[in-house]
Amino acid sequence: MSSLQEKVRSSEKEKRNLLKNEKPHVYQKIMKFEEKIKNGESIAILQFQYDYKCNFACQHCDITRLRGKDPNRFFTPESVKELARQADEMGLAHIVITGGEPLVFPDFDDIVAAIDPAKFYITSDTNGWNLDEKRAKHLKEIGVDKVQLSFDSLSVEDHDAFRRKPGSHERCLRAIDAAQKAGLNIIIQTVVTKQRIRSQEFVDFLTFLNGKGVGVFVTYAKPVGEWEGNYDVLINKDDMDYLRGLESKYNVFTHLTPSYGLDLGCIAVKRMVSITKYGDVLPCPYIHVSLGNFFEEPLKDIIDRGLNIKFFGKYCDTCFIAEDREFIEEYEAKKVYGKPLPVPYNEVFTKEDFIKREERQLYRP
Repeated sequence: MSSLQEKVRSSEKEKRNLLKNEKPHVYQKIMKFEEKIKNGESIAILQFQYDYKCNFACQHCDITRLRGKDPNRFFTPESVKELARQADEMGLAHIVITGGEPLVFPDFDDIVAAIDPAKFYITSDTNGWNLDEKRAKHLKEIGVDKVQLSFDSLSVEDHDAFRRKPGSHERCLRAIDAAQKAGLNIIIQTVVTKQRIRSQEFVDFLTFLNGKGVGVFVTYAKPVGEWEGNYDVLINKDDMDYLRGLESKYNVFTHLTPSYGLDLGCIAVKRMVSITKYGDVLPCPYIHVSLGNFFEEPLKDIIDRGLNIKFFGKYCDTCFIAEDREFIEEYEAKKVYGKPLPVPYNEVFTKEDFIKREERQLYRP
């Protein structure tokens, strides 16, 4: 293990001990994660798309066609309470409030209260535009534990062009300082394309942010949303191996990076589900297939259904929607592209794609 990896692991241990003192209920749930995974149960982070309001118009936006499915049925703080109740009963421990841009939601504080910070580790995604010192301090006070800040280049021009928002680069740098001053955990979420992954800019980007004490979460480019059909930006397995090599030198990670001592590979359903504004539960933010709707059936039943689909109930060491061209062609391009989103699971997966519960293998032994 490298000295960097030891340092990161030590930092995670410190954060876990802090969680044990500040949120003992959350800590107890996390301590059961290994047992749950080995029993074939999900430990999913709920990536909760509460609303799609946003003050940006990013080039790669993945939720463009998810907007406006059913304006008569959507989440309110009251239904958020029920979602949180069911998730807590399942032993889930982490909810990410996302959108859209959460920090423009007028009822953001009500959402946090409805989730209940005593029962969950709460992260908020943000583009950083509204995250100044006052707002960061307020987020900490109401029970938000972490912010995940979208930041995509050291170049002012490139970042602002990618996010289509002049001045956003400067606001991101301000947001990092504000979060750290307020005592909020912060990580950077950055989009990596085929063109960027091996660039000097990306290495400089990691060096700069790690120098500020900030880890970087890499989101591989996906051919969905505004990038539907854009295969030119997709990475391959060699690129993924290159990034794994960077993990030994920098505090950088992907959704494929082992955590809690568990190598889960693709985390769709087993370690992550997305819930849309209208209640549809997706395997991940980028596979726009509805496994079921929260307003129609229990969350547990929906997630169990997802784990009985072979792609999500079996260990896989790649990202289906970013790298696996066969999955992209056969399931995304042929069965999802051009249809109203999200597409019901039974229009995408056939009976041959399902497995029995006893056939689940959620981790690499």
